[in-house]
Amino acid sequence: QVQLVESGGGSVQPGGSLRLSCAASGFDFSRYRMRWYRQAPGKERELVAHITSAFGSTNYADSVKGRFTISRDNAKNTVYLRMNSLKPEDTAVYYCNALSDWGTAYWGQGTQVTVSS
Repeated sequence: QVQLVESGGGSVQPGGSLRLSCAASGFDFSRYRMRWYRQAPGKERELVAHITSAFGSTNYADSVKGRFTISRDNAKNTVYLRMNSLKPEDTAVYYCNALSDWGTAYWGQGTQVTVSS
C-alpha cells in the first residue's frame, strides 16, 4: 500500500522555522522525484520545492528561494522541507508529492502550517 505521511506542521510566529517531513512507503522511493506543494485558502495549489531522484538537484518557487530547503534521505524513504524566516503568506496546507519518470504520482494528506503573530 502506497503511503506518503507528512508531519511537522504547526503554528509559528513570523520569522520562525519549521521542518516538514514526508515518510514514504509502498513504492521505490529512490526512483521518484519528490516535491512539496502548498495550498492556501481560496488559492490554487502551487509547487514550492522539487528534488530529483538521482542526483538530488533542487528547484524552488521564487517566493521561497533562500528561505526553504528541500532534502531527501533515500535510506529512510523520507523527504524534508526546512522552512526558515517564515512569513504570514507561507500559511497553507503543505502536501508531499512523489512523481515517477513514467508519470505515476502519489500525494500525501497534507499538513497545516500557520504563520501568525
